[in-house]
Amino acid sequence: MKGQLFRGELHYAGVTLHTAASGSVSALDTLWLRLEDQGVTGIGEVRLNIGYLHGYSESQVLDNLLGMLATWDWRQTATELLAAVHAPDSALLSPSRMVLDMALHDLQARLQNQSVAAFLGASHRPAAWPTNQTLFWGSEAQMLAQAERYVERGFTQLKLRTGVADFATDLARLQALRQRFGERISLAIDVNGQWSVTQAHAAFPHLRELALSYIEQPLSPANDARLPELYDYGIPLMLDESLNSEAAISRLVAAQGALWGHLKLVKLGGIAPTLAAARRLQAAGVPFMVGQMNEGHAATAAALQLCRVVQPDFAELYGADGLTDDPVSGLDYQAGLVAVNDSPGLGVQFDAAQATFLQEFSDARC
Repeated sequence: MKGQLFRGELHYAGVTLHTAASGSVSALDTLWLRLEDQGVTGIGEVRLNIGYLHGYSESQVLDNLLGMLATWDWRQTATELLAAVHAPDSALLSPSRMVLDMALHDLQARLQNQSVAAFLGASHRPAAWPTNQTLFWGSEAQMLAQAERYVERGFTQLKLRTGVADFATDLARLQALRQRFGERISLAIDVNGQWSVTQAHAAFPHLRELALSYIEQPLSPANDARLPELYDYGIPLMLDESLNSEAAISRLVAAQGALWGHLKLVKLGGIAPTLAAARRLQAAGVPFMVGQMNEGHAATAAALQLCRVVQPDFAELYGADGLTDDPVSGLDYQAGLVAVNDSPGLGVQFDAAQATFLQEFSDARC
């Protein structure tokens, strides 16, 4: 087996990414790992410039990944390497584990001529899934125009990013969305942990009137212990930034459905641990979303394949919608769905000529 690492920046057409946590983001700084074994290739992807989510800088993630790739025994099988990725004593950071896990799952599924979903046990599940769309920070006119375009394309699950301006501004925007679209849309908000407990108590009574599907991460993870104070408002609460480990999933299970979960591969370290977390939440009867950051086709396809397996209550798979220069292709967005060909692996294709080659890895003894 051998591996090749690539890097590139991805851009959207007509969309500016801006949240309270990230600030304005001009491009997605992305790594791709291509593995090859027996003439078959698998692709993994991870976005580097999301330190605001997990706390790791681009250089930390890249150095961590390079250190692992340089010491791998490339004579091992994909199954053996995947076990090493998720070994309890592994020094891998979660984003490094994600790209390795994804590439190994894609490779294993392709070697068996199966989709990743089928490889993970799904049978005869549609190769498409409904997804929400996010409304990022911008003027109210921009927000309404973007929402109109989404609804025209059949995407009626909308989530507004809040917490950049004051609450009065956020509330006015939510009311404008309800006035424009009424019950044609399901509406949620993502606070990205920007409210204090006092601000949350002040906001929730106003939000009850808007029939929100859920409020995502109203408090910072440091204030998780105060979340029960918000239960009586009757609006579902979904955690995102707080869910970054098995221990965090255990705390979510202990809440017995009072809190919902937003599972992301980059937080939990890839397909395998995210699948395990989803199974735990399903067994406990906890509603959850399979989602992602703004990411390219490969990472989005991995989340979609996972949706085909676990059939989550919600999905956030908009990441690749509108990208203009992704070296990976294969997803299609229409009628409120994201679809992929039901072909082996993730169902996507990687064009190395559109990315910047960094380094090749193999066993010199082979």
